[in-house]
Amino acid sequence: MSHQDFSILHLDGLGQAELIRKGEISPLELTELSIAAIEQLNPELNAVITPMYDIARKMTQGELPESPFRGVPMLLKDLMAMYKGVRNANGSKLFMHFIADHDSELTLRYKKAGLIFLGRTNLPEFGLLPTTEPEAFGATHNPWNPAHTPGGSSGGSAAAVASRVVAIAHANDGGGSIRIPAACCGLFGLKPTRGRNPVGPKLTELAGGLVAEHIVSRSVRDSAVMLDLTSGAAIGDAYYAPPKERSYAEEIQSAPKKLKIAYSTETPLGEALKADAQKCLEESLKLLEHLGHEIIEVKLPISLPPDKIIQIFSIIWATTTTMPLALFKQLSGMEPPQGMVEPLTQAFYEIAQKTSALDYELARIAVQGMSREIGYAFEDFDVWLSPVLAKPPLQLGELKQDPQNPLAPFLKASEFAPFTALFNITGQPAASVPIYWTEDGLPMGTQIVGKIGDEATLFRLAAQIEQERPWINKLPKIVI
Repeated sequence: MSHQDFSILHLDGLGQAELIRKGEISPLELTELSIAAIEQLNPELNAVITPMYDIARKMTQGELPESPFRGVPMLLKDLMAMYKGVRNANGSKLFMHFIADHDSELTLRYKKAGLIFLGRTNLPEFGLLPTTEPEAFGATHNPWNPAHTPGGSSGGSAAAVASRVVAIAHANDGGGSIRIPAACCGLFGLKPTRGRNPVGPKLTELAGGLVAEHIVSRSVRDSAVMLDLTSGAAIGDAYYAPPKERSYAEEIQSAPKKLKIAYSTETPLGEALKADAQKCLEESLKLLEHLGHEIIEVKLPISLPPDKIIQIFSIIWATTTTMPLALFKQLSGMEPPQGMVEPLTQAFYEIAQKTSALDYELARIAVQGMSREIGYAFEDFDVWLSPVLAKPPLQLGELKQDPQNPLAPFLKASEFAPFTALFNITGQPAASVPIYWTEDGLPMGTQIVGKIGDEATLFRLAAQIEQERPWINKLPKIVI
C-alpha cells in the first residue's frame, strides 16, 4: 500500500492503529499523510487554525505508549484541552497570543493513549454559538456543502473528521457542541455523563456541570474505546460519574436488549417539529422499530416555561463563558479593548456583570430541579430519542453578529438546535447518530439520550444502528 494513498485516512482511528501495529505504515508516515491532507483541504474548509506539525513529527520519533490508538493523529479543539507552549485562543482576538502554560488533564490522557497532535481547530468565540464563524479566524465550511455551517461549537473538529483529514478530534459540549457539529457533518458524537471525563487541572467543573469533554468520530467504536482511555475523575473533581460495569469496548460487542425508547413530536420548548426534523424523527423511529425496540410517545415533565429555561441557561452560560474576560480584567487592570470581542460576547459579559451571586445560585437550583424531574421520567423508559437539529445545517451567515441586537444570534440558535441543551442541564449522556440526510444531501443527526451513567446502552444502541445502517462510507463533497 502506498503511503501517499489517502484511502488510509478513510479508516477510523482503530483501523489506522491496526495498520501501524502490522507495520504497514509508521506513525510518522501516517502523520505526514494527515498533514498533507490538512494542507490540501484546509484552505477551503478552514478547520485547523493552529498547526502543530513540528510537535507532531517529534512525538512520532519518541517512545509512544502501547495503546489501541498508538500513533494515530488527532486534532484538539481550541477551547480547553490545553497543550503547553501552544496557542489557546478560544476563538477570540482577545486571546490571539495566549500561550498555554500547562497541559490539561485530558491532554495528558490523550498523550498516554499514544495519540499524535496535529493542531488546534476552529470554533465560535468562546464556544458561544452552534455555528463556527468567529471574527478572529473566519468561518469553517461544512464538507457536505461549503455554503453551510459545520455546526458549533466544535465545528472545526467535525469538519476535519468528516473530510477524512483525521479520524478523531477533540470536542466539548456545554449546550450541544459535540452533538450539533456531529449532526451537521454526518458523524457520531457522544456527550458523556457529567463528570465522566476531567476538565482539570485548574478547573474542577465548568458552567455548573453543563460542560462535558470527549471527541467526534466516524465510528462508534472509536468513541467507545477513547472514552475507556480518558474517563475517570481526577483528584479534586467536583463530580464523579457512576462507575461503568465493563469497558465500553466490550459493550459495543453486544446487541442491546429490547429497549423502551421514548420520543415526542415537540421540542423541549413546546414547539412542533418542522418538516426535516419530523422526517428525521420518523425515519429514526422506523429503523428502531425494525431493530425490535418498543417505541412510546412521552411528553417530558418540564415544569418551567420556555422563556424561564432560556433565562436560567443564559445566566449560567453568560457567567461561565465570559469568565476569561473577567480574568483579563483582573490581570491587566483594564476592560477588554473595544472591538476585541464580538457583540454577543460583550452582551453576555454585561449580563454576567449584572448577575448577582444570588441570581446565579437561583439559576443553579432551577437547573438542579429540572435534572430531578427529567431523571425521574427516565425510570419509565431506557432511551429518549429526538432529532439533534430543528432544521438542516444553517447557511453560513444566518447567525451573523449584530451590534444593534447582540443577543439575536443566541436566541436564533435555540430555534436551530433546541433539543440538546436540556441534557447538559441534566448531565445525562447523549449522542448524535447519523441516520437521516435531507433531499439536498445534508446530514441531520438523531439524538439518543440515556440515564445518568448509562453510556453503555447508548454505545450498544449506536453500534447496532451503525451495523444496520452503516454511514462511514457516505462521503461529503469536500473529502481527501
